[in-house]
Amino acid sequence: MTIIDNSGALLAECVNVLKRKTGHGLATVGDEIVIVVQKARPLSAVASQSATALKVRRGDVRRAVVVRTKKEVIRPDGRKIRFDDNAAVLINNKKELLATRINGVVSADLRMKGWGKIASVAPKVI
Repeated sequence: MTIIDNSGALLAECVNVLKRKTGHGLATVGDEIVIVVQKARPLSAVASQSATALKVRRGDVRRAVVVRTKKEVIRPDGRKIRFDDNAAVLINNKKELLATRINGVVSADLRMKGWGKIASVAPKVI
């Protein structure tokens, strides 16, 4: 799963889906998940001392919200929406965005699931 924010993480592996009664561990758009960072941007000596330092490292266990899925989602009007990849953005324990920017398209279903802040920061919502 790709991470599409500027927190420093690039690739992550989902290890748990939080608060889903059914679905047997499957996450859809808007679900909160626990991830392990598999690949992150390298830290430089100058960047680590600045205020805008990268916030995650490889091997960190973090929370994230799924913003795109390969599995199609059927909207109430009958349209099916599907993306090319699975993507997420990192959040902290207070359910606030960890990053300041989102790079890429997110699903409009985020607003219905209570993640309006993510939809407003994203450059394009489909």
